[in-house]
Amino acid sequence: MATTKIDRARVAETALRLLNEVGLDGLSLRAIAGELGVKAPALYWHFKDKQALLDEMATLMYRRMLADGLPGPDEAPATWQAQLVAYNTALRAALLSYRDGAKVYSGARFTGTDHAPGLDAHLRTMTEAGFTLRQAVRAGTTASAYTMGFVTEEQGVRPMPDERREGFDVDERADRMAEFPLAAAAGPEIFTGYDERFEDGLLLIVAGIEARYGVR
Repeated sequence: MATTKIDRARVAETALRLLNEVGLDGLSLRAIAGELGVKAPALYWHFKDKQALLDEMATLMYRRMLADGLPGPDEAPATWQAQLVAYNTALRAALLSYRDGAKVYSGARFTGTDHAPGLDAHLRTMTEAGFTLRQAVRAGTTASAYTMGFVTEEQGVRPMPDERREGFDVDERADRMAEFPLAAAAGPEIFTGYDERFEDGLLLIVAGIEARYGVR
C-alpha cells in the first residue's frame, strides 16, 4: 500500500485551504488529515497540538504577505508613519483573504524569522526618528492590535469579503432601534464602509502616537 508523504509545509497549506471552507471552528486535525489522506495521529509527528499548527499557518500567511508585495526592508516608505500604515494595510488585506484569518493570526508565534528583517528595519526607522525602543515597540504593537481587532470584528459581519452574516442589515437594525435615534443612525458607520473606516482609524492611531510621544 502506498504511503502518503506529508510534511509541515503541506499540512499548513492544506489547513489554510480548508480554513476557507469550514472556518476555524470546523478546522480539526481529523478534517485536515482526511484532506491529506492520512490518519489524524500522523499529524502529531509534525505538530504537537492545534495551536502549533495555527502558529505554522500564521507563519505561512506572513510569508505569502511578503510574496504578495509587503514592502521589504529596502522598499519600505521612508517615514515611520507611512511604514505603519503600509504594513497594517497589507496585514488587513492578508487576513481578509482567509475565513477567520484574524483569529488564526492573533496570538500566533511565528515558527521562522521571516518577519525579523522588516521588524528590525522598522524599529530602526522609528528609533532614528526619535522614539525610544520601548516607545517604538508600543507604537507598533498598538497599531497591530488595532488591525487585528478591526478585522476580527469585520469578519464577524463578513466572514469573507463576498459574504455577510444574517442579522446585520442596517435598515432592519434602524427599525428595531427607532426609539434610540443616534444609535439607530450609527448603524451604517458601524457595519458598512470597512475600507474607509479602517484607514481613518489607522490614521487616528498614528496621530495618537505622534501626540503621545511627541515624535513627528
